[in-house]
Amino acid sequence: MLNPRAQRWLRFILGGGANTAFTYGAYLAMNLVLEYQVAYLIAYAMGVVFAYWFNAVVVFRLPLTWKGFFSYPLVYVIQYGASALLLGVLVEVAGVSEILAPLAVTIGMVPLTYVMSKRVLGWTNRPKKVAERDVMNDER
Repeated sequence: MLNPRAQRWLRFILGGGANTAFTYGAYLAMNLVLEYQVAYLIAYAMGVVFAYWFNAVVVFRLPLTWKGFFSYPLVYVIQYGASALLLGVLVEVAGVSEILAPLAVTIGMVPLTYVMSKRVLGWTNRPKKVAERDVMNDER
């Protein structure tokens, strides 16, 4: 059996795979009618909403909160800046296909996204956890 950390990473990778398939499909559909960076931005935003839900509930097993919902996109604002820059470099400088470049970008961003997700979700749930710990200590 995998240890809890490995299980969490596995859930993160599986959720990321599902999110990647969803956002990549959305990107491909929108890329038929929109410029690739615009299609990428819209698909990316759709993926952020899914990622918040999946990472909070399934990966880190934390409750959904409005604080988390509105804070979580910070992870992806930072990631979007880095990934959009990398996407541009891959397409414009390296000559990678507009179809394949987003996949390479997504794979490259996995470790950064995991660490930032863990930190933001932990931070947005901290007050509740502290309060719960205080209640547990009072009951002893």
